[in-house]
Order: sequence, then C-alpha cells, then structure tokens
Amino acid sequence: MIVAIDGPAGAGKSSVARALSARLRFRYLDTGAMYRALTWLALRQGIALDDVTSLEELARENPIEFDEGEGVTIAGHDVTARIREPVIDSSVPIVARHPEVREVMRERQRALGEQGDSVIEGRDIGVVVAPHAELKIWLVADPRVRAERRHAERDGITVDMTADDMRRRDERDAGNTHRAEDAIEVDTTSLSLEQVIDRIERLVRERVA
Repeated sequence: MIVAIDGPAGAGKSSVARALSARLRFRYLDTGAMYRALTWLALRQGIALDDVTSLEELARENPIEFDEGEGVTIAGHDVTARIREPVIDSSVPIVARHPEVREVMRERQRALGEQGDSVIEGRDIGVVVAPHAELKIWLVADPRVRAERRHAERDGITVDMTADDMRRRDERDAGNTHRAEDAIEVDTTSLSLEQVIDRIERLVRERVA
C-alpha cells in the first residue's frame, strides 16, 4: 500500500509522513532528501548546477538509497546529516527545477515505492509519482502557522522573513505542487501532530478494510 502525502512547505508533510510511517511500520520515502542528496554529490564532484546533462547522468548512475530508519545514502556515502547544511538549502532548488533530473528521480521514487508498503511525501506525489496510491493526502495550513513552524526549525531569521521566503518558494514551486483530484485534504492549522496522524491512520485502516 502507498500513502501519498502532498502539500506546500510548512504544512507538516515531513513530520506527518515520518510519524505515520513509524506507526504503520511502512517505509518512509522523503523525496526532498533525494534531491538534496543529488545536490550534495554534484557539489562534491564539482558539477555545475545548471549542467542538466551531467546532473541527469549523475542521478542515473547513483540511485539514492534509504536505510530502515531515515538514513540517506548516495554513491556509498551516508549523507543523512550533510544534506541539511545551508549550502544544500540554497543549491537544491536549482537542481530540482530541471525536468530531466525530476524524471530520473521520479523513476527511482516509483521503484522504491514498489518495494513494499510506503509513505511517500513531497511534491506531485499523488499526481505524478504515485497516481495509483491507495490513499492520497493533501496537507494545508494557514500561511502564518506554516511560517512559524518553519521558523522554529531555523536560527537567526525572523518569522516575517520566513513567511516572505515561503511565499517566494510557493510561487517558485507552483509548477510542481498539484493536488490530485482524489486527494483528501487535511488542514493541520489547529491540529497537533498526533491528531493529524490519528486522522490519517483511520483513513488507512478504512482503505485496508
């Protein structure tokens, strides 16, 4: 079974997907981490981030792996911590915007999803990556709440600056953030993480039944 989780940044996709997969004992696939891993490898090898041909080849030759927890590996390197560094934050949007790279990554995401029960989160999961997912969730939240959540993960930046950054990101990512027609919307604005997980777990149990 595949549970696809989509939505804008700050809506809670990663936290929800991580906790849900742990509760259900499903594989957790963080598609954003895959682009980050590829970006890390490109920077390490000195590949220009606008060199689409080289990036596409790099992605095909170095499929990203996930361990049983949340570890991320590429080209034999455990990059779980490294892909969260500021240089990756600023560089990954450049890599992820290339359609050729996205197609290679989506092929890998589909292959990983076919290996067993999975919770897959990211952008365009329910529309492009896993259109046949048994359950599709579209997470949303009030823009201010989204900014406050993201602010809590960062140091040295105000909530207003975070809100502006997220607004620009929403505009930039609009082309890769589509809601599947059969997705169920869950507004996380006033819900705790536990409440969100409870709600989605009930939906999973209904599908299984």
